[in-house]
Amino acid sequence: MEAAVFGGELRRSRLPVENMGDDDLWIFVEPYGEDYWLKPGDVFTVAPEVEGIDVWFSTAVCPEGITVWLYEDGDPTKVVLKYTVSDADGTRLECGHQRPPKPAGWSTPEPG
Repeated sequence: MEAAVFGGELRRSRLPVENMGDDDLWIFVEPYGEDYWLKPGDVFTVAPEVEGIDVWFSTAVCPEGITVWLYEDGDPTKVVLKYTVSDADGTRLECGHQRPPKPAGWSTPEPG
């Protein structure tokens, strides 16, 4: 994705994700596996923390969510480690935003 339009303003290196479904949808941002959960109708934007760099996005999609990698100049050896995820109002979100207590189908390892 080269550019995205936000509120009539053209911005490069942004990946807007909208949940148009009826169930929660997750975004995992790699390489840290940080998770952000979209309720139906939510729009989140993944972007590099540093403005002015050309970022390409790689996505893997499944019915429950999307995994996103950010690469500077589209080079898979240049993983962008500092990024932001924000909501439709531009508020920066923290890892685990709207995470359900225990998502359906997830299991946690037993201690020991």
